[in-house]
Amino acid sequence: MPVIQINCNRLTREKKRELVKRVTEISSEIMGLPESTITVLIRELDPEDVGVGGSLLCDRE
Repeated sequence: MPVIQINCNRLTREKKRELVKRVTEISSEIMGLPESTITVLIRELDPEDVGVGGSLLCDRE
């Protein structure tokens, strides 16, 4: 049972639906597994929750 984790910015419910649908479809095709065995987890991150190169994304210009 593959578990696919996606960390991203805030998404609408519709975009989450499409993301889960398409990730599941392509993963099923590539791995040769039934779609029903694939789990997709979405974790939304705000810019103040992510640091790159020693700076928060919210502080970058």
